[in-house]
Amino acid sequence: MVTMVEAAPETPAPPSTAPRPLPGRVAVPMAVAAGLTQLLAFPRYDLWWLAPVSVALLAAAVHRRRARAGFGLGLIAGLVFFGPLLEWTNLHTGMLPWVLLFVAESLFIGLLGAAAAYASPLVDRHRWTWPLLTALLWVGQEAARDRLPFGGFPWGRLAFSQGDAPTLRFAALGGAPLVTFVVALAGGLLVAAAWRRRGVPTVLLAAGALAVAAVGLLVPVGGGAGDKPVRVAIVQGNVPRLGLDFNAQRRAVLENHVNGTVELAGRVTTGQERQPDLVIWPENSSDVDPFLDPEAAAAISRAADSIKAPILVGAVLRGPGENEVRNAGVVWLPGQGLDESRMYVKQHPVPFAEYIPLRTIARMVSKEVDRVRSDFVAGDAPGVLPMGPTTIGDVICFEVAYDGIVRDTVTAGAGLLAVQTNNATFDESEARQQLAMVRLRAVEHGRDSLMASTVGVSGFVRPDGSVEQETGFNTPGVVVADLTPRATRTLATQLGYWPEMVLSGLAVAALVAAAVIRRRRLHSGPGAGQAPLAPQAPTTSTASDEAGGTRSEAG
Repeated sequence: MVTMVEAAPETPAPPSTAPRPLPGRVAVPMAVAAGLTQLLAFPRYDLWWLAPVSVALLAAAVHRRRARAGFGLGLIAGLVFFGPLLEWTNLHTGMLPWVLLFVAESLFIGLLGAAAAYASPLVDRHRWTWPLLTALLWVGQEAARDRLPFGGFPWGRLAFSQGDAPTLRFAALGGAPLVTFVVALAGGLLVAAAWRRRGVPTVLLAAGALAVAAVGLLVPVGGGAGDKPVRVAIVQGNVPRLGLDFNAQRRAVLENHVNGTVELAGRVTTGQERQPDLVIWPENSSDVDPFLDPEAAAAISRAADSIKAPILVGAVLRGPGENEVRNAGVVWLPGQGLDESRMYVKQHPVPFAEYIPLRTIARMVSKEVDRVRSDFVAGDAPGVLPMGPTTIGDVICFEVAYDGIVRDTVTAGAGLLAVQTNNATFDESEARQQLAMVRLRAVEHGRDSLMASTVGVSGFVRPDGSVEQETGFNTPGVVVADLTPRATRTLATQLGYWPEMVLSGLAVAALVAAAVIRRRRLHSGPGAGQAPLAPQAPTTSTASDEAGGTRSEAG
């Protein structure tokens, strides 16, 4: 007799309680929003308070995803941000250099997204680490981007969006890396508040984000006591027309700056203006080499003799080798002329703009590299130039974005900071982004500073970051102000690279800790109560999943 045994019906498996990432249909728009909000934080929009929001959006989008998915989301955010931010690079050079630049910069945001995704197990185990981890990874990402490749390109650092924010004052304590850390920390607190299930109340986390920014108001800035004020004039001569062909107009550009200086001298003679102690001309104010061209030398001497003050001239000098040139700031003395002992040569020429690395290979990518016929040679000393009653720290154009170059001028004895720049090949957005960097440097080193541009924006910046006598764009102008030279050093100046080194080192340590947790989970397996390393998006989702995961996600 055969007994038939009826199989018991299968019991459906309970829903997985493993922590899950946000659905892709939510994460991708969040990555796009992260790029847009970061863009709006920068000049010309200046909505600085959106920078922490951008950080929070990207952190939420990549959380609990595979590293490659985090890279993809970070890349999306980077492209949305850097594309419009650097659009000024394509105004006169075509689309390809712009695309190559902003894609290269975006790759670093992609790596940031991958690192944040990889570190998710650390956040899930110790939720309190999320704000700190987010801030550390941002500093580490910027440290790498500021140096790689070909010396890096630090444009678009979070710190440079904070010109009008209380967080700018943190620059006096730890420079741009500390400002970035604070902004990203606020963003990390925001994402922890939005994602919270249990633990610290949301309102406290959100309040913490506001408090982190507000603490900046307590940071003393101003540079302290200084020497006797000196009167400084900026001459913005303008160019006949914008574009790369401004070099073909170089004699007209030189004449514009000579005439602006002579007109200022006329106002001094008639008592309409006080006698300046020194005059600053911008980068490329003399693209005719005054060492080799007697007419250019005579024109500059006419200007210096009329104003009876030394002039810092932005000049392009031939040599030292064949097909080599130098981007220099040279001091021109009244009654004496060029002082060859007082000259600064730009230390960081811009790759693929002022010189062409791997020229043969680069030409295969774009024939535009042949526009650069002569490679600029880098200088090897900081721009510390005695001028009249003070010592100027000269920084040329994009060098203002590099921490070490600016710091070296201060530690070598500069009492004032002068940024010579030529914005004729770009637009007003680029000029204002650059002025925001000057504001941070003034606070960072406690120095009265200035930016002198061929076409604008020029102006003076105080050690609290405030801007005075800002000129218009694409217009001639002369502005004069009393600046106070200082010999004191802020904590940021004294610490130098240490804040960035320590914070970047902690970022690496956090990734190592995440790797240890992931390894332990791999060996214990989900059956031991651990979440899978890379949970797949669920086929069905509950309301709590859509909001960021199940109840088991609480840290």
